[in-house]
Amino acid sequence: MLAYLIHMTLRIAEIYRVLKPTGSFYLHCDPSASHYLKIVLDSVFCSRQGLYQNEITWQRTNAHNDAKQGRKAFGNIADIIFFYTKSENNIFHQQYLPNNTEYVASFYKYQDKDGRRYRLGDLTAPGGEEKGNPYYEFLGVKRYWRYKKERMHKLYEEGRVIQTKPGNVPQYKRYLDESKGIAIQNMWTDIKPLQSGQKEKLGYPTQKPESLLERIILTSSNEGDTVLDAYCGCGTSVAVAERLNRKWIGMDITYQSISLILKRLEEHFGISTIQNIQINGVPQDFESAEALAGKQDDKTRKEFEKWAVLTYSNNRAAINEKKGGDGGIDGIAYLLDYNKTTEHDYKQIIFSVKSNKTLPPSVIRDLFGTVERENAVMGILLTLYPMPNLLKESKKYGNYENKMFGHSYQRIEVISVQEILDGKTMKLPTSLEILNKAAKKAKSKQQRLEF
Repeated sequence: MLAYLIHMTLRIAEIYRVLKPTGSFYLHCDPSASHYLKIVLDSVFCSRQGLYQNEITWQRTNAHNDAKQGRKAFGNIADIIFFYTKSENNIFHQQYLPNNTEYVASFYKYQDKDGRRYRLGDLTAPGGEEKGNPYYEFLGVKRYWRYKKERMHKLYEEGRVIQTKPGNVPQYKRYLDESKGIAIQNMWTDIKPLQSGQKEKLGYPTQKPESLLERIILTSSNEGDTVLDAYCGCGTSVAVAERLNRKWIGMDITYQSISLILKRLEEHFGISTIQNIQINGVPQDFESAEALAGKQDDKTRKEFEKWAVLTYSNNRAAINEKKGGDGGIDGIAYLLDYNKTTEHDYKQIIFSVKSNKTLPPSVIRDLFGTVERENAVMGILLTLYPMPNLLKESKKYGNYENKMFGHSYQRIEVISVQEILDGKTMKLPTSLEILNKAAKKAKSKQQRLEF
């Protein structure tokens, strides 16, 4: 926890630095750390003229019934969202929920002769010279009022001010058809969690509903403003910002998240959106690819494998997250073909990534053995350095005939990183829909694959 808080303090301080005076900051967390994080947020924002605005409670799931399993505490069904601003000049657009039947029946009890429903609202105001509200007599009642006397008489003539009986304080008629709805408060129970089967759901463990990010972005920004998500994950905030005509910056520690966001944006907005995106922090030339592959840290070096597989496959492959004993499989893609009963089926393509400067021909034989063992149709070896000897060896293993699309493919292919950097990508008939099928097949094989 201490390491996490130190990390978050540094990140929050940096976000505060780049936040505009009109900007807002939202931090989503669960109750296990929210009380610690509020202290951090107060120390960063409030000590520099920033403002704490709200602690929002989002009911992220339905009620648990785990008392039968021996739980001796109330179920945790809500997360916390802290809302801070850098100054009093923050952008804020009040959001509203539609008026529901129960609310209308409770509050809009009255009707005009023409059937227009209305409620009665207060016209009085706080007194005192510092408030600046006028004091006068109106319809026999002396009070501090919200409006000046001339304005009050005009509203009365228009029928917007009524006195239910002599001596009662006049009230203002608020019509239902003029209401924007129910102003949203700091308890959010109307945004439901993502359910399996929803088109929006991507299988990312911490994925948030788009409606949650839409509310935040609409509240605290205008079209053309910039949205920054420093932990963008599967890109919900990025996708919503794009849809709402905001500029955006998304950050994540893994290329896998970047590839997932690229797929999501392509699916929702088309390839033209992808062409306008600037990607930083991933290999752009051979030297940076070589540097990433040469990292001593296993986790960082694994990012080279992910980058190579996902970039060459146009983000259509699944990554094998297992660090050791992966059976020679760094990634899997699927393509359509007919099976023996003439019905369509999904065929596996095995990816293997090597960063060695030299490799013997036996590497190709091993890859072919993995292809046979996994009942796959193809194997693709991605190498950091060009391997002419492996290219020659790969041609010995024949072709795969795809009956559905009528194409022939070399069963074992060898692709160098320089070819990937030059724009070479996999030209096999795979799709986003096939990727979703891949996840189900991967689970059935009990392989730890993440998309």
